[in-house]
Amino acid sequence: MRIDKFEIYQVAMPLIYPWRTAYGEDPEIHSVLVKATSGNHEAWSESSPLYAPMYLPESAGSVFYNVSEFLAPFLLNEEFESPEQINQKLSIFKGNTFAKAAVEICWWTLQSKITKTPLHKLLGGKTKEVLAGADFGIQDSIDMLLGNIQKAVDAGFPRVKLKVSRGWDLDVLKAVRSTFPDLVLHIDCNGGYSLEDIDLFKQIDKLNLIFIEQPLHFADVLDHSELAKIINTPICLDESITSIKSAQDAIKVNACKFINIKPGRVGGLYNSIEINKLAIDNGIPVWVGGMLESAVGSSICVELATLDNFTYPGDLFPSSRFYATDLSEPFLELTENQTFKPFGLDLPVPNPSRLKECTLKKAIISSDK
Repeated sequence: MRIDKFEIYQVAMPLIYPWRTAYGEDPEIHSVLVKATSGNHEAWSESSPLYAPMYLPESAGSVFYNVSEFLAPFLLNEEFESPEQINQKLSIFKGNTFAKAAVEICWWTLQSKITKTPLHKLLGGKTKEVLAGADFGIQDSIDMLLGNIQKAVDAGFPRVKLKVSRGWDLDVLKAVRSTFPDLVLHIDCNGGYSLEDIDLFKQIDKLNLIFIEQPLHFADVLDHSELAKIINTPICLDESITSIKSAQDAIKVNACKFINIKPGRVGGLYNSIEINKLAIDNGIPVWVGGMLESAVGSSICVELATLDNFTYPGDLFPSSRFYATDLSEPFLELTENQTFKPFGLDLPVPNPSRLKECTLKKAIISSDK
């Protein structure tokens, strides 16, 4: 396959309610969408590192810049028969996994179009429904949180994830656990704590969580390994897993018992597959994460989650959960069983008028330019 044109869009998508975490608040989601063209075929990808470099060192602005200035021109008109070839070509650029994912995922979506093969089949997945969990950022009050959790429980969601940060942690968790004693529950710390917080984690041990997601520094595996020796609650790594190498390192030092896989964070779908293989070989369950993408990015996460070993309900959301009107269509919709169906050959694409409305920057990279 040869990609002969890239269109890159940096967009800002207003949220219904601000998304609050240990690292800050996002009233809108900043994302980068890429349309790649190969002959008569075109397909989309999305990579969403958020507005500022607070989740990881990249931002939507840096992804837009690196894709339009470096990665897209570097790949233009080159022949790639496999995603491994693209990864090898891009390896001269250090880090910048969200930017790499923006172009690497286009290879997969184009290949799906060209070969008329559903994306989940190309990835090695199965045509099956994918379980979604319910997630809640930091709320205005504990009562508000408890009310929202009750709605999720009534709707039949199989698990709940809570964002925590200093000042919104132990008391909140005690209130949730006393109200919902049998709830399948985990927390996401977004790297907001350190080994100095051992006493807090030992208190959390008493609350019967499935795991604690990314409790320590965003780039760490060694301290997580130490924490895992001290507490009983399993650790799940998210931000620390940005590559196949970092996954190997984390597994080698027993830093985690679960891994969250986000295609953008790990550099694309090929790396996602390889990290899952490592996890399978070491008896580590995985689950798919999301970055509040539009339906373009979220649908790709649904396709990925059809692979074996994606056993924990994913961070997958219907379009109406965060957006009054999704940027892309068709919208993502849950079944009555709180699952998503794979999309087959009809992956969502941006609505042209909504894309124009949300676009902050646009670049076209082609041999005509």
